[in-house]
Amino acid sequence: MTKLFVTAAAAALLAACGGTDGQAQTPAAAPAGGAPVATAPPNAPDQKPAFAGQTRTPEVKSNVALQVSDYVTGVQKPWGLAFLPDGGLLISEKPGRLRVFKDGKLSEPVAGLPTIDTRGQGGLLGLAIDPDYARNGLIYWSYAEGQADGKTNTAVARGRLVAQGGQPKLEAVQVIWRQTPSWESTMHYGSRLVFARDGTLYVTTGERSVVSGRMEARNLDKALGKIIRINADGSIPKDNPFVGRQGALPEIYASGIRNSQSAALNPATGELWEIEHGTKGGDELNIIRKGKDYGWPHAAYGIEYRGAPILEGKTQLPGTEQPAYYWDPVIAPSGMAFYQANLFPAWKGNVFVGGLGTKSLVRLVVDGDKVVGEERLLTDQNERIRDVVVGPDGALYVATDNDNGRVLRVAPR
Repeated sequence: MTKLFVTAAAAALLAACGGTDGQAQTPAAAPAGGAPVATAPPNAPDQKPAFAGQTRTPEVKSNVALQVSDYVTGVQKPWGLAFLPDGGLLISEKPGRLRVFKDGKLSEPVAGLPTIDTRGQGGLLGLAIDPDYARNGLIYWSYAEGQADGKTNTAVARGRLVAQGGQPKLEAVQVIWRQTPSWESTMHYGSRLVFARDGTLYVTTGERSVVSGRMEARNLDKALGKIIRINADGSIPKDNPFVGRQGALPEIYASGIRNSQSAALNPATGELWEIEHGTKGGDELNIIRKGKDYGWPHAAYGIEYRGAPILEGKTQLPGTEQPAYYWDPVIAPSGMAFYQANLFPAWKGNVFVGGLGTKSLVRLVVDGDKVVGEERLLTDQNERIRDVVVGPDGALYVATDNDNGRVLRVAPR
């Protein structure tokens, strides 16, 4: 069933600008000093941003009338989306199933996945397609892996996707990376996978949420709370920042991360942008750079869930990086995509982020490395957004985080 989402403001702007159905007009620039999207008071009112525009940037309004339709239905807790070169859509379901949607049909679960721990925040999580998929047929997935002692870790595997008699399966499956050490927790797995321009693979992780794990986020001898960079076969790139450093894991690219479930490559710069969950306040957009420390938990915005300061309550610390942007209250970010297609000309260069907490698709207007405007879309759907990708047709495809989950197609009306 097709659902239409047309705000009165969007319709009025279309009419005022002489727009027609399917035609996106250029939005006005973000108003200097305009009111932000967030109207609730911050959880940490005494914390001040490190620089102007670091939080609560002015709200911007789309002048784009949207058509929102069900693209895929009948999926349970969809977590990751990835389009194949042939137009098929890979969908990971948190309960440990991988599906392929093509030509209007949803496949049976793909055979050949390794054993997946689905407790807590675990399950089958992030997805990526090999840049050379047309030749090798390889796909990559991140998942929670259980150990015999009950501990768990983030793991990344790859395999060749083949169809046999209409039943998709994976061949030549191999685990190419495991988060070490495993930890006694079923939370904060991170798990977004992003290929860099040079063919290396970024893996976002979490620090496993429990206090013992969070205190390892800045320690280089453990892979908790890190951005990982590996080659496509799991080997270590020779130019990683800590290769050869005693006491440091060579796969670590950056540290001080809480739980990163949003990540995408900036097409203009080739740098990895990631957004990680904060506590009560303090979701952070970070531009990930080689060898940098992003501070968690010793420098962070927001407060603990129960209201106390995070450690000493510091938001800045020498030797650590400031977020390019942060939210307080949080959006609970998951999924991220830079928009470079032509279907929405007004949105070129914008960043889209799934909002679990806000039950919205968050649109960020960026200028270089700065966020200069923010908008909340799809609020009428009233569903947690787990992932967002740009399809080959230029539409946005959005996964809803429900047991009776959907993938929505968002296009101009």
